[in-house]
Amino acid sequence: MCPLEKVASCQLTFTPIVSDNYMDDVKKVLDIINSSNLENSVGVLSTFVRGEKSKVLKLITDIYEHMDGVTKFSMDIKISNICGCGQ
Repeated sequence: MCPLEKVASCQLTFTPIVSDNYMDDVKKVLDIINSSNLENSVGVLSTFVRGEKSKVLKLITDIYEHMDGVTKFSMDIKISNICGCGQ
């Protein structure tokens, strides 16, 4: 049985374009993701996030708003409404 709130899965890649220290910028994004309390798995090229749709979308907004004043960047986002809960 699925939770009342729809679950979203997201694959996110954050790429600093103009940065004084790109590793620090990536670490800041990973800290934002970890503080979201959403299920996540960090990979070599992207991070997988899954949770309530509203929280996943809020996370994307939080990353954008926080990093907008820090560096120029690109975010590649794939998002799916397939939660894998046996519908």
